[in-house]
Amino acid sequence: MIIIDSPSNDAYFNIALEEYLLYKYPTQAIFLLYINAPSIIVGKFQNTLAEVNLDYLKEKNIKVVRRMSGGGAVYHDLGNLNFSFHTKWKENEFLDFATFTQPVLNVLLQFNIPGQLQGRNDLLVDGKKFSGNAKLAKRGKMIQHGTILFDSDMSVLSDALKINPLKYKDKAVKSNRSRVVNLKEYVSSSITIEDLKQALINQMIVDNPGTTLYELTEEDVKAVEILVNDKYSTWDWNFGFSPKYNFNNAIKIPAGYIELHLDVLQGGTIDGVKIFGDFFASKPIEDLEKKLIGMNHNEDDIRTLLSSLDLSAYFGKVTVDEIISLFK
Repeated sequence: MIIIDSPSNDAYFNIALEEYLLYKYPTQAIFLLYINAPSIIVGKFQNTLAEVNLDYLKEKNIKVVRRMSGGGAVYHDLGNLNFSFHTKWKENEFLDFATFTQPVLNVLLQFNIPGQLQGRNDLLVDGKKFSGNAKLAKRGKMIQHGTILFDSDMSVLSDALKINPLKYKDKAVKSNRSRVVNLKEYVSSSITIEDLKQALINQMIVDNPGTTLYELTEEDVKAVEILVNDKYSTWDWNFGFSPKYNFNNAIKIPAGYIELHLDVLQGGTIDGVKIFGDFFASKPIEDLEKKLIGMNHNEDDIRTLLSSLDLSAYFGKVTVDEIISLFK
């Protein structure tokens, strides 16, 4: 086994690093640790827009990254330690989360934290969740990764994942919101997340004779950054990869009541548009609907289109921001 402590706090980089390691080490057992700056990590099969409060994320400069594994959306920040086990694929182990969470629980006992695996993939203490885990199988390897809430900002977690469920209708995997807790509450104030990280590293070395520490080379970093640029930082992957969905929203503004219905294909492409309301228009609203078909359900793209049009011809006296709010 090799242990890698990521030198980066960039969520794009660290999620891309997990995929890169599949290609770099097709047979090697790996234990990866990383800490991300504020970010939302969504499951592979989720509708990102239906999981996150996008306005809040933009205001707080919080990144959104889709990971390779399934499961629900989680919030990462500098108070959240993430661990990732990479092993050879074994079919009978895919639904076994205990094997790779037990080392974590063993380390927590060193800090007198009585954690336990409960349900399918959550680690709890006193009935409150501090770790969620997910798995994937690819290229003959299996990855199980999880979070450890140590000193995370719970208020951001709540606001970042707050969304109106009535806006979206889809078959995407939905996140379960659980009672959560920071492990900082169970240790002395002198214990830091770095102490916890080092304890995990030490335990893995003890449990796996012959384990070595590996530092990413300049070549590794460049290869991961290419994967970031080509995939993990792109709208197409983080938002457009979402399953097919229907989106509905309505606003009441001085110009009148406006209601929007979108059919969005996997890939984020708008396939159907209907706009209703009691507004007054000099141009047929169907003209605007046609212009929107084929675009991505992406605020920036839609804003560019709307800014190029005379919206008063479709809705009366309105602003671009008012109409943009319909699409969010």
